[in-house]
Amino acid sequence: MKKGKILVLIGFLLISFLSNEVKSGNTWQPLKTGAQLKTGDELKISENASVGLVSKFGRPLEVKEAKIHKVADLLSRVGTSQSVLNKYTDFILSSNSAEAKKNRLSATGAVHRGLDDIKVYLPENQFADVFNSTVVINWQAIKGGAPYVVSLKNMFDNELMKIETPETKVQVDLDDPKFTGQLSILVEVKSKADRKSKSEQYLIKRLSPSRYEAVKTELNKATADLKEETAFNKYLLAGFYEENKLFIDAITCYEQAIKMDPENPTYKDAYEEFLLRNKLKVGK
Repeated sequence: MKKGKILVLIGFLLISFLSNEVKSGNTWQPLKTGAQLKTGDELKISENASVGLVSKFGRPLEVKEAKIHKVADLLSRVGTSQSVLNKYTDFILSSNSAEAKKNRLSATGAVHRGLDDIKVYLPENQFADVFNSTVVINWQAIKGGAPYVVSLKNMFDNELMKIETPETKVQVDLDDPKFTGQLSILVEVKSKADRKSKSEQYLIKRLSPSRYEAVKTELNKATADLKEETAFNKYLLAGFYEENKLFIDAITCYEQAIKMDPENPTYKDAYEEFLLRNKLKVGK
């Protein structure tokens, strides 16, 4: 059975669930997105499930033990001091709310880049900034097929790196010596099986030194409570990057979360919503 992961705020607000329940008063009820848990409530975690919690002060807690937990006990484990992470978990909750999804579905003006053969899930050039050196590039092939060739070029269209892969994603290390001195990198994906099938060119741009330091300072504050390399923490980090319009970094965090916890549908669903609401992907 696939495990479900829940993000809740203490008072606990839920983002997703599988078969976990909450007892408020004398009644056990399934957890629902947007529900708020109170200090006197109890939380029942089922087998093969886990719950990601974030307190109203912004402090995260991941609970995996299958049993009944008292919310008051969970609160005591996270403390009551304020965390900068709070505003980013609020952003995650609002972005994944039913109202936000409704607004997205009613919105118009989805982005179309022109070439339809291969759609790369990277943002428009004005949002091409990247903070981290690790970048995950993924795409969907409408025409053509594997294997694919990913070309990374400088602004003079000179090829810096070429990657051949049977998959629809690659991970790129911007600290590779081949990218030394390159502040901007062009990305293009082609089908080796059908050379006429290719994507538009996309831009990946390193942050300016001043903005890099500003983001680094804020990130250090936000991640003071995210010491472990877990899928849940990567998910929270994706919210930080999205709020700061660093969509490429957010994409990488979602990809890493899914890789760390592939059986958990929460991260895949949240990733899909992220791509759709930021018009990196067109809904069906």
